[in-house]
Amino acid sequence: MRPRIPSVPRMASLPPVALAGGALTVGLGGLYLAGLLLTGGEIEAGTTVRGVDIGGLTREEAGRKLERHLAATAPRKLAVEVGDRGGTVDPRQAGLAFDIRETLDRAVSTGSDPIGVIGGLFRSGGDVEPVVRVDEDRARAALGELAGTLDQEVRDGAVSFAGGRVEQTAPRTGYALDVDASIDALRTPFLRGAADSVTVLPARETSPKVTAEEVRRAVREFAQPAMSAPVTLTAGGRRFTLTPAVLGEHLTMRPDDSGRLTPELDDKGLRASPAVTGALNGLPATPRNARLGLEGDRAVVTADARPGLEVTDKALGKAVLPLLTESGAARTGEVDTRRIQPEVTRENAARLGLTEKMSSFTVEFEPAAYRTTNVGRAVELIDGSVVMPDETWSFNRTVGERTEANGFVEGIMILDDQYAKAPGGGVSAVATTVFNAMFFAGVKPVEYGAHSFYIERYPEGREATVAWGSLDLRFTNDSGRALYIQAESTDTSVTVTFLGTKKYDEVTSVKGARTEVRRPETKTGTGERCVPQTPLEGFDVTVERVFRDDGREVRREPFRTHYTPRDEIICEEAPGGRRP
Repeated sequence: MRPRIPSVPRMASLPPVALAGGALTVGLGGLYLAGLLLTGGEIEAGTTVRGVDIGGLTREEAGRKLERHLAATAPRKLAVEVGDRGGTVDPRQAGLAFDIRETLDRAVSTGSDPIGVIGGLFRSGGDVEPVVRVDEDRARAALGELAGTLDQEVRDGAVSFAGGRVEQTAPRTGYALDVDASIDALRTPFLRGAADSVTVLPARETSPKVTAEEVRRAVREFAQPAMSAPVTLTAGGRRFTLTPAVLGEHLTMRPDDSGRLTPELDDKGLRASPAVTGALNGLPATPRNARLGLEGDRAVVTADARPGLEVTDKALGKAVLPLLTESGAARTGEVDTRRIQPEVTRENAARLGLTEKMSSFTVEFEPAAYRTTNVGRAVELIDGSVVMPDETWSFNRTVGERTEANGFVEGIMILDDQYAKAPGGGVSAVATTVFNAMFFAGVKPVEYGAHSFYIERYPEGREATVAWGSLDLRFTNDSGRALYIQAESTDTSVTVTFLGTKKYDEVTSVKGARTEVRRPETKTGTGERCVPQTPLEGFDVTVERVFRDDGREVRREPFRTHYTPRDEIICEEAPGGRRP
């Protein structure tokens, strides 16, 4: 009998693919282990960063080498453009630098990658691009400063005029640097390091509203024709010519909402120019009322009225502007004039109530050259004044400031309670005369003031003085009809007459006794402007205006006046032997 042989378990058969996979796993594992043994944790052989060989070095060694070489190859300036303007950026100020740590991380990133380790067995390293680091705060600050020099404001095209010539301004596109977008835009030129390249930075663009084409159209259609020749105008029978230089001084072209240039003429400026005012000076710009006089106590017209002719700013501009695009004889036109009718004419004087003498008063004075001049000038300005019902008449407004330019000279007047020399001296004689004419015409006083001390030639309590800027003589015409002031003077007197319609049959004056009498003092003065003064007592007095109608008294109105003493002034010889 043969011996029995024990059976051996049989292994299940494996597919061919599984067998191949197992072999691959064993092979990759071996290759990975071999790669680690070969590299030994060093940077792969043949690795460069921007031409700097760091293959086979440890990370620390490679870092030191890159610190030395990358800094040397970094660009010192970056050329940039914003729109059509160029500039430079200093990378260091802008916070641009190579990030050595990140660059090395990129170079050795294959150290933890089995495929990369294994690949190192079959190839050498390669060139690694350095990593750029940007300090955004510093970059934003540097770009903000750059924007201040490279930003360009938009400029519209324009047409202007100078010396009778047309001037053109070319339009320009506006650019504003986009600082945030430009931060990343600096990375590439810094990495590239090309000194001769220019980087166009992102910017917001603004197009001009008035284009070059619109400028050309405006010049062709309006500006050149406008400056091609003078224009000739006629106003109120006066003919005058405006040259291109005069026209251009007051002419502009402005864009409308669509950017179209339209002409504008400064009517007011042109009307005030010597070329226009000189030509129109002879026109009666203000109307002249009919002149009135008296035949007995009846008011009559002694000279006819004359209307005024006004050339307004608007009328002048309306006439000129259409002529500017014409040529030859067509550059001639008529300016509309406005007739200003006078208040009083021969035809309407009676209807206004200017029919009779309401009052008249005369003040006499000692002759003096300054009085003749100043009284005469004030009378000239007052004569012919018309005060309509309920209007208020003002001495200061009618006569104006008493200056040499207004026709007045230096004279004697009261200042600070004593006589002194000042422009317009003697005008108070006219004010007192007007006051008394107003008093006896029975119209309403509004503002008045007596002299500080009494002057003998004036009626007590019925006199007035004026001072520019501080004291006026004003009355309101409450008679119900128009009032006309007639004024005349001689070398020794001034007369003022009110013409109109009497509201009362009679107006009279009743003066009370002097009260609160005060004695004057004696004072001494020196200097060229000292004026000797005789003494006179001060006092208070009340004058009543009495109104009568139909033979009976209807009312009384008191006028109270306080006079200070008129001190005696003795002018002594001034130091140095000169007498005042």
